[in-house]
Amino acid sequence: QVQLVESGGGLVQAGGSLRLSCAASGLTFSTYAMAWFRQAPGKGREFVAAISGSGTGYATSVKGRFTIFRDNTKNTVHLQMNSLQPEDTALYFCASKSSSDLTPPYHYWGQGTQVTVSS
Repeated sequence: QVQLVESGGGLVQAGGSLRLSCAASGLTFSTYAMAWFRQAPGKGREFVAAISGSGTGYATSVKGRFTIFRDNTKNTVHLQMNSLQPEDTALYFCASKSSSDLTPPYHYWGQGTQVTVSS
C-alpha cells in the first residue's frame, strides 16, 4: 500500500526558509505525480506545487518562492520554501497519484507536517 511520510516542518520567522521532505513507499515512484498541498486553520486544503515526468506546477501564491523537486533514486520529494510569510502558515501535506498528470485529484495522502511562520 502507498505510504507517504512528511518531515521538515517547524517554526520560522518571516523571510526565512524551510525544506519539507516526503518519503514514499509502496509505489513505482518514478511513474507517480507528487504534490504538496496545505491547509491553514479554518480554510480548505489548497494546492501548492506538483511534479511529474511532465514537469512542474505551482500555485500563483508560491511561484518564485517555493521549489518542488524529487529524487527518484530515494523515493523522495521535497519542497524548498524561501521568503516565507505568515500567510504560509499551514499544515502541509504530501500527495501522490498514479499518473503524470499534475492536476488534482490526488489519491494518496500523508499525515501532514506543520509549518508556522511568525511575523
